[in-house]
Amino acid sequence: MTPTPTSAPAATATPAVRPLTTREADGLIRAAVRTASGLGVRGSITVLDAGGHLLGFRRDDEAVLISGETSTRKAYTALQLDAPTADLVDLVRPDGAFHTLPTALDRPLLFIAGGVPLHRDGRLIGAIGFGGGAPEQDHHIVTAATAEAGLA
Repeated sequence: MTPTPTSAPAATATPAVRPLTTREADGLIRAAVRTASGLGVRGSITVLDAGGHLLGFRRDDEAVLISGETSTRKAYTALQLDAPTADLVDLVRPDGAFHTLPTALDRPLLFIAGGVPLHRDGRLIGAIGFGGGAPEQDHHIVTAATAEAGLA
């Protein structure tokens, strides 16, 4: 008796989502600069694609140098955890559910407000981070930029 082949259930294809483009990254940066200027904040903006690769970056001439690093780490954290960094701050406090996460991983995570993931059609396509102002200002700057770009 020869075995009869069984057919596997047909996989349903997930529709492709257009990746974040350099043009969109430039638009996000321009929107963040406008919002930051309106607040009188000088800082850095980082835009990452879904793979965590740098798609766009700008540091204001008057920004503190560390703002470049903080904006990048905020964007990376938002991307990796698919959550605004403002929502993660309490989770890494000593009594928080993820209190050991910042030291457990060998990754450039930063749990300070100012990073948000970017979505298109409900799918993660990248992240943006801003560093240089107070955490509340940084969060306001990136959420305003993502709202303007329609990528919240």
